[in-house]
Formats: sequence, C-alpha cells, structure tokens
Amino acid sequence: MRPGAYLTYVPSESVWFDQVPVHWQQLRLKHVIERMESGVSVNSDAAPAGANEFGVLKTSCVYGDQFDPSENKRVLDEESERVACGVKGNRLIISRMNTPELVGSCGYVPRDFPNLYLPDRLWQTVFSGSRQCEPKFVWYFLTSSPIKSAISSLAAGTSGSMQNIGQDAFMAIGLLLPPLEEQQSIVRYLDAQTFRIDKLVSKKRALVDRLKEMRSALIARIVTSGLPPQVADAFGLGPRPPMKASGVEWFGDVPGHWTVKQLKWAVMFQRGHDLPSEQREEGTVPLVTSAGVSATHSVAAAKGPGIVTGRYGTIGQFHLVFEDYWPLNTTLYSVDLYGNDPNFLRFLLEHLSPLVILHSVKSAVPGVDRNDLHPTMIALPPREEQRAIAAYLDGEISRLDQLAACVRKVMTRLTEYRQALITSAVTGKIDVRERSVEPEAA
Repeated sequence: MRPGAYLTYVPSESVWFDQVPVHWQQLRLKHVIERMESGVSVNSDAAPAGANEFGVLKTSCVYGDQFDPSENKRVLDEESERVACGVKGNRLIISRMNTPELVGSCGYVPRDFPNLYLPDRLWQTVFSGSRQCEPKFVWYFLTSSPIKSAISSLAAGTSGSMQNIGQDAFMAIGLLLPPLEEQQSIVRYLDAQTFRIDKLVSKKRALVDRLKEMRSALIARIVTSGLPPQVADAFGLGPRPPMKASGVEWFGDVPGHWTVKQLKWAVMFQRGHDLPSEQREEGTVPLVTSAGVSATHSVAAAKGPGIVTGRYGTIGQFHLVFEDYWPLNTTLYSVDLYGNDPNFLRFLLEHLSPLVILHSVKSAVPGVDRNDLHPTMIALPPREEQRAIAAYLDGEISRLDQLAACVRKVMTRLTEYRQALITSAVTGKIDVRERSVEPEAA
C-alpha cells in the first residue's frame, strides 16, 4: 500500500514546491554544504587507471545520477604530481558543466577511492558539521524532478550544447530538510524501493538485449542459409537443393543454387551529391540526409526503392527508401541494387554491419570506404527467393521488435515511477517513517 501524506503542511517558500511538512526546515544548500571542492585538468590516457595508478574522473562518472568509479582515465606519469581533490566517501560529486540535459548530474560516493581524483568540471561536496544532515538524503533530493528542473533553469552558457552552473547559484537552491532520524528513514525507504525497481529494470534490459541477439541471429541464419524447409514450401519455393561449400573459410556451406560472389556484384555504394541550399526548390522529391528524409524538392532523383547509409556518423545503419529520392551530400552512400530485392539486401547489409563498423575505425575519424566493402564475399539467392526471405524476415523481425518495444515501455514506466517515488519522499508528499525497510541482498 502506498504511504500516506503527513498530517500538517505549511506553504513552501520556494517556487519549486507548493507545500512542505510543518516540521521540516526550509533552507538552502549553502546551509548544509560548507564548500565545494574541484580538481584540475591533467593529461591522461583514454584507458582507465589500473590498481596502483592514478585516475582522473570523467564527467560521465555521474551520468544517470549514479557514481561510477570505472569512468576514469589514467593520469600520465609525468602529471601525477598535479592531481588534486581525491574522491572521498559519503560525499556527492556534481557535474557543474555539461549539456543542458546532464549539467548538475549528481552521484553519491559510498566510500573513499584513494587513487581517483576530480577534474575541474566536477564538484565534490564538503558538508557542514553545524547542521544534522545525511549526505545521501541530499543526493536523493538533488536528483528529484523539481530540483533537476531548478538546476537546468539556472545553467547558462554561450553555447546551447554546453551549459554551466555557477557555484553561488547552485548553493542558493532551496533545500527541504527533515530531522536527521527522518532523513535516515527516507534514505532507507528509497534505498529499498529503488533497489527493487532497478532490479526489475535490469531484468527488462537483459530481455531487450536477448531479443536484440535473437534478431541478429535470425537475420544471419536466414540470409546465409535460406528459409527453413516448411517456410520455403509455404512460399511455393519447392524442395531446396543440397548445401555446397562456399569456398569462403568463415562463410561455411550455402544453399547449392545460391551464387557466391563479391558484394560489389550485388550492390554498389555510390556517394551522395551536394545540393547547395540556393539550388533547392519546392518539388516532390525527398532529400535523404543522415537524419532521415527532409522536405521535398525539385531535383533529378535517384530511382526508388533504394538503400541509404552513412559514410560517417550513422555507420552500419541501412535505411530503405521506397520512393524516388536524392541522397543529399557526400557524407552518404546510396546503394545501387543491380536489380536485386531491396528489402533482402537491407537485411543482408544489416547482417554485414559489424564488418562495416570494423572497417570504419581504421582511421582517426571513423568513416566507411566503399573499396573496403565491395570485395566482401556474399551468397546471393535468386530474386524470387530473395523476396520470400525478405517477407519472412519482415514478419519475424516485426514480432521481435514489437516485443522489445513493449519491454522498453515497461522500463520507461518503471523509471518514471522510480523518479516520482524519490520526488514524493524527499519533498514530503508521502510519509515513509513507518515503512523504512532494509534493502534486499544483491
């Protein structure tokens, strides 16, 4: 049963709350946080620090409002004397500069991490001893919905993609503080409830991962070995010839009537074409960009259906376009289908996407060179069988994708409930003092 409300409330002094329990103090963060510490920027490796090495935290260490000590970079030996502000237990680490969605991200540190240090973009709280305050209660408070909105509203910066919150503005944020024993009860209650919710979310996430694996395995099996006999019969394909050796070591056997050839004889990757904005006119042809299909224009179109993929950025993602289209700018490839079924080829290319990604990381700026892809060996069925395979995979993949979408919706609802529960508890909307329980064992 959901906890009830407190018996008596008074109006809030903050615009972020309507009312608060009568016995709670209405303070500001500066009344419980004595000061904020921060470190310095040092030169470091991309890899995390080893057991006996110094590491500097990345701002991602507090993404999701959870502290993750593994999100660090090894400090170069010659920089080790410059590190400052070691990570201490029972404190909070806060991101003072980040994107609008992530500025103010906050993590609770459960223990000391002697070899980890802060950069200049992270704060570490030092709590005042003059007031009775449970640091983990403040962490829950700072991760509640109204306070995250308050932090976002106070952040500023010349760049829309990078915002900063000043220390004075942060310390002036309103704080609702119950008595210490009640803070501890709220923390115990939220620890137990969020543990259960997080456990459920973790199971759902594992299910989504499993469905993703099943999706990839199904596509791989069908586009390399063909349809199961009973499915092939249902599509009127008749008996399947015996399998034959493909002649490709990693490929294995393929249906005997399939043709083994290089990818360039099934598809040809062609660069898109730049179209200056001043040459674009209202028309009926959609422009395809890395972000999808944009407004229609009057241009000479590539014949649809077709497949578009990114040379940079959206590497390994293949999008089927049914109508005539214009592949906008040279950061894209359009795929010449050579008369093959476009839907089958999309599944085949999706199966090859790990190879595409592998080739793309050979240079400092990841990008796809079609000359790396064209020699790839594939096995190609006749056009009629391609259509049958595409139709079968459309149905099966749709079923898996719908199931994954349902699981993601449940995860979203659980996450929203978790956030609502935290907000209700730390703002006094529910009284959990009689409901504090210890978390389940992990």
